[in-house]
Amino acid sequence: MSSLSAKDDCLAWAARDPSGVLAPYSFSRRAVGSDDVSLKITHCGVCYADLLSTRNLHGDSKYPLVPGHEIAGIVKEVGSNVHRFKVGDHVGVGTYVNSCRSCENCNDGQEINCAKGPVFTFSNVDTDGSITQGGYSSYIVAHERYCFRIPDNYPLASAAPLLCAGITVYAPMVNHKMNQPGKSLGVIGLGGLGHMAVKFGKAFGLNVTIFSTSVSKEEEALSVLGANRFVVSSDQEQMKALAKSFDFIVDTASGDHPFDPYLSLLKTAGVLALVGFPSEVKFSPASLNIGNKTISGSLVGGTKVTQEMIDFCAAHKIYPNIEVIPIQYANEALARLIKKDVKYRFVIDIENSLK
Repeated sequence: MSSLSAKDDCLAWAARDPSGVLAPYSFSRRAVGSDDVSLKITHCGVCYADLLSTRNLHGDSKYPLVPGHEIAGIVKEVGSNVHRFKVGDHVGVGTYVNSCRSCENCNDGQEINCAKGPVFTFSNVDTDGSITQGGYSSYIVAHERYCFRIPDNYPLASAAPLLCAGITVYAPMVNHKMNQPGKSLGVIGLGGLGHMAVKFGKAFGLNVTIFSTSVSKEEEALSVLGANRFVVSSDQEQMKALAKSFDFIVDTASGDHPFDPYLSLLKTAGVLALVGFPSEVKFSPASLNIGNKTISGSLVGGTKVTQEMIDFCAAHKIYPNIEVIPIQYANEALARLIKKDVKYRFVIDIENSLK
C-alpha cells in the first residue's frame, strides 16, 4: 500500500482555461496500488499535443490540465505485486497509462489500439473516474504495464522524447518492414518526429530523403542528421525527378498539404504512413490505385514495440536533438513550438526547476 497521503503533494504547471497559459499548480496523485509504480519525474518532453490540449483545440480538454506525455524519471516506490521494476530504476511513461488489458489488441501488446480505447496520460478519464494529469509535474503513479525501462547508460533527458516523438515514427517503420537495409525512405517534415525518422532510417541502413518546405534546413539535414538527400517539396522539378523511387514515406506534417505529389514518388506497392494530423486528407483515387499503393495511419505504438524502440536507441546510441529548458520557460517553449522554432524537441528539466 502507499505511504503517501491524499494531500496535494504533486507540484505541477497547469493550464486553467483555453488560453493555454501554464502556471504553478498542486494536486494529489492516487495512492500507489499493488501493481503501480511511483515515478519521480526528472524530465518531460514538450509535444505538439501539449499545445493542442492546453488550448482546447480538440474541444475536449479538462481543466485544470497538466500536460506532458514524454515522461522520464526514477522509481521511488513500487506496489507489492510489481516485479519488473525496483526503487532507483530509470523508467519512462508515454502517451497512455491504462487500457482494458483483456481485448485482443491488449493481449497482443497493442494497447494503443485497445478495443475500449486507451486512457491517455493527461486530460482523459481513467477507469476509476479520475482525470489523468501529465508530466509537467513532480511525480506520477502508473500501472507497471505502461512503464518502460530506460537503460541506466541512456540519459533521461534524451529518453523523454522517445516516448512520443520516437515511437510515433518507429512503430510504422517496423510495422511496414522498413528496418531492412537498402530500402528507400522519404520523410515529410523535419521537426521532432521527422528528425527521429531520419535517425532511425540511417540506423536501419536505409537511403533517407527529407522533404521540407524550408530551404534553410538543408545544410543541417545533410551534415548534422546525415540524410542522403534533401528535397524542397515545392520544387516540382526535384519532385518529378524522384517519381516511383521510394519504398516508404513517413508523413509527419500536421499542416495541410497535397498528397498526390508524394504518392507519385512511391514504387509499386509503396506505402505512405500518415502520423501527423492535417485537417483533411485529399488525393486522387488514381494516385493510389495505379501502382497498388497504400496510405496507412499510425498512432504511437503498443508497450512491446515501445520497449523495443528504447532498447534499440540505447544499443545504437540514437539520441534526439534536444533543447533542455526549465519549467518556468514552458509557455515560451509552446509559443516557439507554434513557430517551429526548436531543434528538435524541448525537454523540461523537471528535477532541477520544479520547486
